[in-house]
Amino acid sequence: MAAKIGQFFNSVGSFFKGDDRIPWCDPDIILGCERDVAEAANGGSDELKSESIMRLSWALVHSRREEDVQRGIAMLEASLTNSSTTLQQREKLYLLAVGYYRSGEYSKSWQLVQRCLEIAPDWRQALTLKKAVEDGVIGIGIAATAVGLVAGGIAAALARKK
Repeated sequence: MAAKIGQFFNSVGSFFKGDDRIPWCDPDIILGCERDVAEAANGGSDELKSESIMRLSWALVHSRREEDVQRGIAMLEASLTNSSTTLQQREKLYLLAVGYYRSGEYSKSWQLVQRCLEIAPDWRQALTLKKAVEDGVIGIGIAATAVGLVAGGIAAALARKK
């Protein structure tokens, strides 16, 4: 019985910690991508520059550091209009959705995921992110309800004392 209770609390804890299947990126990978972008800017082809920037954008929105995520979002938003193919647009929309998800901006993330799914309805990554976003919104709702109940209980207890 104690093991089942422990499992329950672990699953609830992982839900509120935001455990998801979206990978994280280490700072050393970001540094490597930044070096690649700098090298591509010094004489590389336009295609190499674009690929390097996409890799850096991917690394930034998958970072654990909020400032990296925000930088990745800014890079992707600036380059979104320059998407020459539907595939590039889909990838950038998805990465933007990841960035907004990691920033806690679930409504923006959900809208972008929906746009990805309009382009590729069966894309597993986008479907996984959509589920994570929906779970995040539900988690916020549960937490807000719990806080409301606790606050209401405290208010009721204080009112009874008077």
